[in-house]
Amino acid sequence: MSKEMGSEKLGEFYTGGKIRKRREWRGLKDTWYDYTRWLFIWRQLIGFTLKPINIKGSLRYRWMVNYLAVPDFLDRHTEGLRGPQLRIAHTEFDLIVEHMCDTLSTTFKADARLGGDKELSKKIVVFDENMMSQIMNGFPNLHMICMQLAPIYTGSTMAQDGVIHYIDVAQEYGIPGDVCPMPAAELGVAIDDDYPIIGKCAVQCNTTCDGSLMGNGLEARRFKIPTFQLAAPIRHTQEGVQEYAAEEIKNAISFIEDQTGEKFDWDNFFKCMDTFNNETKQFLEWLELSRSPYPQVIGNNVALYRCAAYQVAGGRDARFLEAEEKITKLAMEGYEKKSLCVPEVRHRAVLWGVQAQYYTALPLWLQNCWGVLSLIDMLSLTSTRIFDIGDKDQDQALLDLAHLYMNMTMRNRSNGGYEVGLNDLWRFCDYFNADMVIMYEHIGCKAMGGYHGLFEEQARERGIHLVWVTHGLMDPRNASRSDMRTEVNRYMRSVLREEPLDPSLEDFDDKYAF
Repeated sequence: MSKEMGSEKLGEFYTGGKIRKRREWRGLKDTWYDYTRWLFIWRQLIGFTLKPINIKGSLRYRWMVNYLAVPDFLDRHTEGLRGPQLRIAHTEFDLIVEHMCDTLSTTFKADARLGGDKELSKKIVVFDENMMSQIMNGFPNLHMICMQLAPIYTGSTMAQDGVIHYIDVAQEYGIPGDVCPMPAAELGVAIDDDYPIIGKCAVQCNTTCDGSLMGNGLEARRFKIPTFQLAAPIRHTQEGVQEYAAEEIKNAISFIEDQTGEKFDWDNFFKCMDTFNNETKQFLEWLELSRSPYPQVIGNNVALYRCAAYQVAGGRDARFLEAEEKITKLAMEGYEKKSLCVPEVRHRAVLWGVQAQYYTALPLWLQNCWGVLSLIDMLSLTSTRIFDIGDKDQDQALLDLAHLYMNMTMRNRSNGGYEVGLNDLWRFCDYFNADMVIMYEHIGCKAMGGYHGLFEEQARERGIHLVWVTHGLMDPRNASRSDMRTEVNRYMRSVLREEPLDPSLEDFDDKYAF
């Protein structure tokens, strides 16, 4: 054991059970820092649990058990990290956990199942899990809650088997087993009456696929509150759809105004969008560093945080900008010191497709085991437009909002045609000087299946190593974490004839781990 990267055999930490043998030794300075952040997370969780209404919520909802895995989740997603990358990771995760605790506290406080605050519930607008939240920048007196976020999205990330029960409930109800497990699990929660009863109204969107649309319709019946279906155009890059998209945004705003009695506050909207612009500028700094030989904000450090900042916070929470400025400072310090994320960089990769929610730590495994740097992932490559808010043009603001809602996480690549799903991949490979693509292939998704042959053919033409990694998104039973690693291992050994940096990570037992 030493403070140097690669000094620990990380695969030996896994016991075959829920938890690992021990915490990682990173040298005195980094180990102490990591431990203090671990204690900070426990303080957040204990503080959350001490509130009586949160205790009631934790006992009422089956999915709350997944949050027992939060400390383990953090250990998994900081494995092997040192120096700036370790501090970047904790800066992000500290805020995400804090924000999640705040959201759950608000949810439980308003929840009618728990005898909640009816007046608070009237101030809540329920949104889809994958939906952008920037419309709410104009409603400072209202709360936005992504209904499926806590039970499904976060739950499946914390614990790999976290939503299997709800997938099974949906299938027992009659939903086909080959449907994407995300809308199936979301619907399963509704069928199981395991969503909190909150909200004055709801806004849903044609986010990603037909499965999500099916789930939205059935869930809306269970929520039993007025619901607006925001229909963002599919071919979102075409100029001819922009006016229609802006009109849909305008209709959604009117719906919220009519249901809540609140009026859209343009001054607050532009204030929040100014914050959002500054957050985008920080993100662009990270991307620029990732083009260099010394990338700093990569892999899990960008993939998990970007969704929270871009989609959920959306400029309304100043804590995110503060965190991002700190991250940029840490990243610049690491770059100036020529700090590497791994002992040996062998490949620079772009991750494409939709990642497995039950194995969001795969990018970290790639770099620790094989020296593959996951520079950026498809879900993080959303809009980086800096919006012109100087003259506070409301018509232009509606067009800008429409742009964001058409470029929601995942939707901006799965919809829009081969230009954004296929051609952009090679553009990003050139931009980031990547020689490898880790191609996530979700077995329950048909959105990009038709591109399979084109990906193969064009990767060969460009001399790009294309590694297919099959997964089940939120259901690990048909494609486990081990199966995903095996596909990478076979390619690295059989095609590239390489040996792992850490042989203990090539094959280890985490079937029953969180």
